[in-house]
Amino acid sequence: MDDGSRRTEIRPRSAARLAAVQAIYEMELAGRGADAVLRDFSERRWNLLAADRSALESVSRMDADSLFLGELVRGVAERNADIEGMISPALSPDWPLERLEAVLRAILKAGVFELFARADVPARVVISEYVDISHAFFEGKETGLVNAVLDRIGRVLRPDEIGPDAEDKGNDPSR
Repeated sequence: MDDGSRRTEIRPRSAARLAAVQAIYEMELAGRGADAVLRDFSERRWNLLAADRSALESVSRMDADSLFLGELVRGVAERNADIEGMISPALSPDWPLERLEAVLRAILKAGVFELFARADVPARVVISEYVDISHAFFEGKETGLVNAVLDRIGRVLRPDEIGPDAEDKGNDPSR
């Protein structure tokens, strides 16, 4: 591959995280369960993309790690009350969780679930991934909110990794 034809390839776990946010959003708005939404994702959404040959190439590059996707979506569904209980205190009293836009809530829920359930993934990677996802949906202060809330919760859940005295590196927590 020469420098002029570089493509940004989305890693399977990154694609799974993005799909999980979309599934969590759908679960909330449509009132559907995790298994129904996951079934819909596998049967319709990915298959519709595969109908177009050029989209098929994108699907192969973005193929979501199905097991990871299922773990994120089911985990958020099963632990929703616990997750909301962690997010709410990390927010400003003027902006309670219910007041946030649904996609923003879905991003935060997936990120918090991964922070407490997937100790094998470094906290800074989790935070960075969900900040990147927020950039796909928002252009304003929302990405900073995602970074701040996940960082605050990460300091509580993983103090050895992030620690209360760790310096904030701005909006890119992977540095």
